Amino acid sequence: MARRILAFCLGCCLLTVLPAPGARAVEMPLRKPGLWEMKLVKTGSPLPDMTMQHCTDETTDKEMSTSFSPMSKEICSKRDIQQTATGYVTDSVCSVAGASTTSHSDIVGDFNSAYTVKITSHSGGGPAGPPRDSTMTVEAKWLGACKPGQKPGDIVMPGGFKLNIKDMEKLKGLVPK
Repeated sequence: MARRILAFCLGCCLLTVLPAPGARAVEMPLRKPGLWEMKLVKTGSPLPDMTMQHCTDETTDKEMSTSFSPMSKEICSKRDIQQTATGYVTDSVCSVAGASTTSHSDIVGDFNSAYTVKITSHSGGGPAGPPRDSTMTVEAKWLGACKPGQKPGDIVMPGGFKLNIKDMEKLKGLVPK
């Protein structure tokens, strides 16, 4: 169960901050450097709501878009992004651990003090269980400078579990194929 929650957290984190691979005409803005709190509020999911913190800087946000693009290409057959009058809209089709998920996200905010991502998704079942629809809202707010001892890329998850997003090899081992 803890592995499932961790994989879900990482997936949500990636989907809410990554630009679409290959869609360079529209790019998500970089977040203000510092410590971001991301609260994930879900409906239609057996997983609990959770809050995580991510220490970032301009280089880390840029690296995330290029380093994770290969990972995104491996698991997502579709990842489109469009700019709208109020923010951004993304549509994706991804498959993890034999379960396909189709998602639509509406993203609004200034990426300097706060942004919100509203995600609706349909899971196609597989080993994860029967097909289901879910909605999730990611409420991200800038808290200020990263805490002493934190470095860009550090993520603190529920239960105090810490990792650095730059440790790709560790992340690949946590997300089941």
